[in-house]
Amino acid sequence: MPAHTEAVPPVPQRRDAALRGIGLMLLASIFLSSSDVASKYLAATMPALQITWLRYAAFTAIMLAVALRGGAARLRPKRLHMQLLRGVAVTLSSIIFVSSLRYLPIADATATSFIAPLFVTALSIPMLGEKVGWRRWTATLVGLAGVLIIVRPGGANFHAASLLPALSAATWAFALIVTRMMSTTEDPVTTLTWSAVVGFLLLTVLQPLGWQPLTAEAIAIGIFIGVASTIGHWFVIIAFRHADASLLAPFSYVQLLWASVFGFFLFSVLPDLFTLLGSVIIAASGLYTAHRERMRARAL
Repeated sequence: MPAHTEAVPPVPQRRDAALRGIGLMLLASIFLSSSDVASKYLAATMPALQITWLRYAAFTAIMLAVALRGGAARLRPKRLHMQLLRGVAVTLSSIIFVSSLRYLPIADATATSFIAPLFVTALSIPMLGEKVGWRRWTATLVGLAGVLIIVRPGGANFHAASLLPALSAATWAFALIVTRMMSTTEDPVTTLTWSAVVGFLLLTVLQPLGWQPLTAEAIAIGIFIGVASTIGHWFVIIAFRHADASLLAPFSYVQLLWASVFGFFLFSVLPDLFTLLGSVIIAASGLYTAHRERMRARAL
């Protein structure tokens, strides 16, 4: 899954701290892309539910180990219903994204999923009561145009699965809004741990819908997916402690480059001109949205 950014408190912009934050974002993009590529490899022969279950098994084990180091009290959320809601939303986003990888080039799926910040703009109105000006709405519409260029509905090469990364991004955006709503009361480790546990339990219940015997290779790759994605998201969280989200936002799009590189070397697929053009448009609209968020935060 892409290294989507979300609103975080501003931090001091010391040069060394900013460079450390940028470096962590670049590292995160490698781990997250590696996780997605491994998921695509398994998606050719395994159901998305089973791949996601393996990922969440590793995710849960890591987060429980981290959380319990601070004592069992760290597992007690202050807003349980919102933790459950976020956990379900994040899990659904993962299932939908992995489902798309069976049919789409990794670069196309990754680029389309980067539209999540634009969905955050739209959802912030009914859920957070925010006022969105015409500039941010224009950026949102431009980003949607970028998605249409990649998906090309009605074209000869259109596949219905092309809509799945956008649906995954919308679900992820909902989870980000919920995260904002409880950010002042919940410890980030508590939130991540509950997301992991909720997702693992939900996916365990769903396994009979798509279970097939696991090979040693599948288990090993599944564990790698979980470890790599957890490390990647952890690097993103640490990066935000060193630099503003608006500064780090451009570097999150490096994941598009890694997706293209890995897709070429492992699957012999390069993004076409439409995917490249759409990716540039989505990135530009996302960066402008991040800029407007920074301006709004300064005004407040």
